[in-house]
Amino acid sequence: MAARPLVARQPNERLQVLIQEAGCSNAGLARRVNMVGSERGLDLRYDKTSVARWLRGQQPRGRAPGIIAEALGRKLGRTVTIDEIGMANGKNLASGVGLQFSPTVLGAIEQVCELWRSDVGRRDFLSGSAVAASALVEPSRDWLITAPDAAVARNAGARVGLSDVRAVRAMTGALVELDHRFGSGHVRPVVVHYLNSVVSGMLSGSYRDAVGRQLFGAVARLTELAGYMAVDTGQPGLAQRYYIQALRLAQAAGDRAYGGYVLAASMSHLAAQLGNPREIAQLARAAQEGARGHATPRAEAMFLAAEARGHALLGDARACDEAAGRALGALERAEPDSGDDPLWIAHFDHAYLSDELAHCHRDLGQAQAAARAAGDALDGHPEGRARRRAIGLLLLASAQLQQREVEQACHTGGRAAELLAGLRSSRGVEYLDDFRARLEPYGDEPTVRDFAARLTVGAG
Repeated sequence: MAARPLVARQPNERLQVLIQEAGCSNAGLARRVNMVGSERGLDLRYDKTSVARWLRGQQPRGRAPGIIAEALGRKLGRTVTIDEIGMANGKNLASGVGLQFSPTVLGAIEQVCELWRSDVGRRDFLSGSAVAASALVEPSRDWLITAPDAAVARNAGARVGLSDVRAVRAMTGALVELDHRFGSGHVRPVVVHYLNSVVSGMLSGSYRDAVGRQLFGAVARLTELAGYMAVDTGQPGLAQRYYIQALRLAQAAGDRAYGGYVLAASMSHLAAQLGNPREIAQLARAAQEGARGHATPRAEAMFLAAEARGHALLGDARACDEAAGRALGALERAEPDSGDDPLWIAHFDHAYLSDELAHCHRDLGQAQAAARAAGDALDGHPEGRARRRAIGLLLLASAQLQQREVEQACHTGGRAAELLAGLRSSRGVEYLDDFRARLEPYGDEPTVRDFAARLTVGAG
């Protein structure tokens, strides 16, 4: 293939470092590149002189940079991107990392590993990026219409077995428990480093198709958790990227039900936080359609509850009631302790559904119903769900305030503030700030002044 120089013909130091790390000679790399190209149906005839030109700053055209990255990745036992080998041709590829639903499994691995690597490196474009509603809805469309991945097996790098999959699942369970108790500010750095340092090597390893499907499913769950934790640490733009990649990993796993969960439980809630109610309902309906015939009644209940949230924020009480009624019916059909539900939805019980309905009633201005649903949620949430209980208390406090029970609302809000003092959770703080804003019309009342003073002392 013809070659073109990099800008200003600068030596490609990134490529040099990776070749040295791989312990590869120029001739050895050329042979590996030709072999990968042959697998792709290309007749490449690179040699050691070609590699020397790349190191001097020339860049091959077409698909060659990606093939070079794949060849080095196989030797290193991990995913390598064209940005990493210095062949992005002057484009800032990193700024778009994680925002695409990749059409191929290999592309999905490359993209999610680059996201983890960039997150660990604290790239500014990740934490500071805004969320576009269209970038949430478009991947759901891709997920709906994309054919299942025919095969996900790999034969490169270290062997990965079911024991590795079990380890990822166990780690995820432990991290979820810590997150519930202490908030994501304490836990998220551990999750991201584990993904980047351990899980990326698994995805880039060798595994049979059956093992690979289970691996992708386990990694999808942990990636979604990292996205949720990004929300809980005030980074919605980063969460968006994690959710899109979790959706793609669920597709590789062949798990339509979990893909629906990512849409309805993750992306739709992010849309709710950002004030995009129409997208909430769209994402929830996409989840229902795409997971039809694959989701258990408990999962269906969660999908319908998410749809109800969207209708409530749009002010459509009739559509909200219809979706909420169907959600209640689906949850009634769920068999308790039957073992039919996967772990990722087993937590969605009547307390969680009541929590969702409390949001709906609050947003529709139905104060008594909101207070009743929030109370039901609090009765069902165990003490270990500290963040969820704090949010439930603030929903109850808001409902009490809507009924002009100012003193009781401040008392309930104070209980929530005490719980939040032991957490590092931006979500909890946002709910508390929302409640304080609702208190402003009553700012002259002594109870409200006392409540504000206690919060100020606690913050100090």
